[in-house]
Amino acid sequence: MPFDFSFTKEQECFREFVKEFLENEVVPYVGKYDKLEKVPTVTIKKLAKAGFFGVPIPEKYGGAGFGEIGYSIMLEELARVDNAHATIIGAHTGICLVPIWLFGNEEQREKYLPSMCKGEKIGAFGLTEPEAGSDAANIQTTAEKDGGEYVLNGTKMFISNGEIADVFLVFAATNKALGARGGITAFIVEKDFPGFKVGVKEKKMGIRAAPTNEIVFDNCRVPEENVLGKVGYGFIVALTALDGGRATLSAGTLGGTRWAIEKMIEYVKLNDKLDRKIGDKEMVQWFIANSAIEYEAARHLVYQTVAMVEQYFHKIANKEKVSRAFREKVSRYSAMVKALSSETASRAIERTLQLYSSLGYTEGLPVEKAFRDSIIGEIYEGTNEIQRWIIARDIVERGL
Repeated sequence: MPFDFSFTKEQECFREFVKEFLENEVVPYVGKYDKLEKVPTVTIKKLAKAGFFGVPIPEKYGGAGFGEIGYSIMLEELARVDNAHATIIGAHTGICLVPIWLFGNEEQREKYLPSMCKGEKIGAFGLTEPEAGSDAANIQTTAEKDGGEYVLNGTKMFISNGEIADVFLVFAATNKALGARGGITAFIVEKDFPGFKVGVKEKKMGIRAAPTNEIVFDNCRVPEENVLGKVGYGFIVALTALDGGRATLSAGTLGGTRWAIEKMIEYVKLNDKLDRKIGDKEMVQWFIANSAIEYEAARHLVYQTVAMVEQYFHKIANKEKVSRAFREKVSRYSAMVKALSSETASRAIERTLQLYSSLGYTEGLPVEKAFRDSIIGEIYEGTNEIQRWIIARDIVERGL
């Protein structure tokens, strides 16, 4: 039987709604905020009002209830329009909001999810440090128990949404002697907690409208009820969040690839009208054909993986037992699709720049911006080098 890949009618309708909304309400502002390197507050409010901040979360907690597939559809369309907007919502939803739903108790879910789903409170993910990037096990931020609170000390860096977030999912060492497996704990930290401070804002090559900041904990006091999951369970929380985040991030990079192919077609048709016939040139045909081949391959792997993640998350959220084999399969596929899809997007956008030549290289035009934005997909949520390490290690252990 052939593999039949298709979306439901409801999912297709949702895609059309998202696409139309973004064209009307977001596209007109993209260039302006990229140039200003400022948070697009106008469009963030529009997206929040339209329900974009809680797409995968069950309706019970104020979300849209569209699951990881619906969320991925939204991210694909959003990143096709602007990678900075996709980063803001991705950091909020995929690696902060979703883990609170997955690992939170009912009190935590009821306290944080409704306001975050509405976009009234923005989320962020605090894992990376000066000495712990892709090597998450080397976390230096500490959390010491003091009565009914934990006292956090340390610095996080490259935190997406740092300056606009209200709620942070933060990872700190509660027992360094135990290392990653048992020594790291996840905390829900609010920006108003004593000892919390937003530090330096990074000046970046791309996704300029998405803020990236240093976060400082100087005897930051966090109530013990804000431990997410169990004490010492933080590494599992982080890995689970990143597995899901990599899969849905990949859907966003699909949007970048689609945009690049559309721009190549647009350029060829424009030149054909001017009787230049560049579409007859083999190089141009190969640019388009190779990008389309890679897009279709990535698209199937993306949504196959996202469907797997949705099943995985459903089990975790309902406190069902998850086998080690299934958990490792999710990790392998998330790593595979993150590497494949992000590099597919980068290649397609680079081909588009080559085709547009000097126009593509001109600052302020869409192709130049897309080129600057595209490379981040290969870096954040674990560099692609780390993804290949995860893949190879798993294949050596379990085979294909």
